[in-house]
Amino acid sequence: MRSAFPTAPVTTMDVSDNTNTHPDPFVIRECHPEEAEALLALWQAAGTSPSVTDTITDIRGSIESSATVLIAEVDQRIVGSLIATFDGWRGNMYRIAVHPDYRRRGIGRALVAEGERCLAKLGVKRITALVEEKYPWAVAFWSSVGYEIEPGIVRFFRNP
Repeated sequence: MRSAFPTAPVTTMDVSDNTNTHPDPFVIRECHPEEAEALLALWQAAGTSPSVTDTITDIRGSIESSATVLIAEVDQRIVGSLIATFDGWRGNMYRIAVHPDYRRRGIGRALVAEGERCLAKLGVKRITALVEEKYPWAVAFWSSVGYEIEPGIVRFFRNP
């Protein structure tokens, strides 16, 4: 099953006026199942915490589910990702990652904006982001794009 979201338009953002040494524009689009290995390689390069679901099979399953797996691409290379989902109750964002060579260029912000746009089209009224508190830069990023830490919430999990 493909994403419940409308197909994300190709968004090209020219960041040539950025002081970054890599002035290439990037494109935000949905990830395809055959790109699961490249997505996993991005997560590893970006230093995301490994998960039991970091397998090619699980990534392909996410891509083919009702979740939208967005990627940022520069010169046909996957350099960023975000998973946006809606469970009927609230929107959720997971696995934001940007390759270290492409950080501080607006890619993360563009991924969040596209994820929010897709979720808004579904009528989402509240969006949460799963962020590891052991990464202060990740907490700072989500704060910088307008998200707040929700006091009193603790996440429980179990790997069955």
